[in-house]
Amino acid sequence: MKKIIALMVSTLLLAGSVMAQEQVAVKIDKQQRWQTIEGWGSSLCWWAHMCGRWDEKTIDELLDLITSKDGLNMNVFRYNIGGGDDPSHADGHMVKGKGKRAEMEGFKASADAPYDWSADEGQRKIMLKIKKLRPDAVFEAFSNSAPYWMTYSGCSAGHQDPMKDNLKPEYYEMFCDYLIDVCKHYKEEYGIEFKTLEPFNESTSNYWYNQGSQEGCHFDAESQVKLLRVLYPKLQASGLKTVIAASDETNLRSAIKVWKVYSQYPDIMDMVKQFNTHTYSGTNSERMELNKLVSSTDMEFWQSESGPQWDNELRPKGPSVFENNLYLAKKLFRDMRIMRPQAWLDWQLVEEMSETWSQIKGNFATGKYTILKNYYVRMNVTRFIKQGYTLLVTENENTLAAISPDGREFVIVLLNVEQEAYDANINLSTFGKVASKAKVYRTSEKENCQELAAVSISDKQLSYRAEPMSITTIVAKVK
Repeated sequence: MKKIIALMVSTLLLAGSVMAQEQVAVKIDKQQRWQTIEGWGSSLCWWAHMCGRWDEKTIDELLDLITSKDGLNMNVFRYNIGGGDDPSHADGHMVKGKGKRAEMEGFKASADAPYDWSADEGQRKIMLKIKKLRPDAVFEAFSNSAPYWMTYSGCSAGHQDPMKDNLKPEYYEMFCDYLIDVCKHYKEEYGIEFKTLEPFNESTSNYWYNQGSQEGCHFDAESQVKLLRVLYPKLQASGLKTVIAASDETNLRSAIKVWKVYSQYPDIMDMVKQFNTHTYSGTNSERMELNKLVSSTDMEFWQSESGPQWDNELRPKGPSVFENNLYLAKKLFRDMRIMRPQAWLDWQLVEEMSETWSQIKGNFATGKYTILKNYYVRMNVTRFIKQGYTLLVTENENTLAAISPDGREFVIVLLNVEQEAYDANINLSTFGKVASKAKVYRTSEKENCQELAAVSISDKQLSYRAEPMSITTIVAKVK
């Protein structure tokens, strides 16, 4: 009998615990604000390099999905200034590693060769079409590697020793001239002026090696300092408004290490106008530390590249594709809430083989494509938290909240990566008069950013049940 009673008590306690977990209080403070959003987007390499070869109709359909206000509403894109590998390596180590897409074309075949501005047609076509579709688009130019002929290894994939710099010091000036000349060409020929120029990419990492799978170039942090001192005066004298972004490290730990080297040199801190980092891995304490470091300066701040892997804190063992998509959204939430960049970018938008590294699965040869679940997961954030909206302080880690520049619309995004639903009780007491109804859009296993029945707002309180494994956006007007 005692065992039966103990079991009943245990069951009641467990039920009470579950009920407690299902009730989540969410207070949104209109007066306390975080960063203003500059935009959402992605790199253009490698997908644009390949999709730019599709027929015009298909390209236009694809870019409408990416840039339209009812689609992903993306407006920030990073153009890759390809270094170009040794022609004798064509269809070799990069194709075997990452596919033909990774063989980016350079604009200069040797030190004495003229510029070949016909190169890189696919990526250029995509960028020009984006500019036409989104006059407000923000473009960054970045480099994965210098041209092969400037390197120690003679290969734009890296040095024989992946922990050694591959760019020869005697080519620092020519490499900087190369980057600036490409930027000037796009300004003069097409009217595109890059906001920023990023000369590095994950440069302190140990995976850029001769005959490797993609362009990459190691730069120690001290070498970065030396190159920035060459690049800065040249860029200043170029007549461009483009400024320097750095250092684009692969994870937060590396970004913090490089920042601490930069901070030893006041002139470097004056040269770098925007700090970029990738968040392939990182802890919340590292996010917090980097936020404090960057916010102590007047630099702008981008999360310039991320993807779904290499974060044990976020990814369960053996996640499904949809789970992986939601866990990447969890990373986005943590980046935006704790690290607080003004822009957040994906690495790839279109892939052939992966349904986790992209929003759209496409056959690069045929131009046929399929919209993936990840597209709608991302849409629940990027379509509704628009450029110029400001994030509002919320204590709940699974909530993003934002308000429009004119203060007439607020957006709440609720994420649930668990197998159980929870009831979000949203407190809007800091707002003025709010509408009596709010629109609701949800992505789940069965729904694709689908508009649902409106929810009621009463006495500045809004209740909503966040279903298991879902992301929901609530949009309401402020009178």
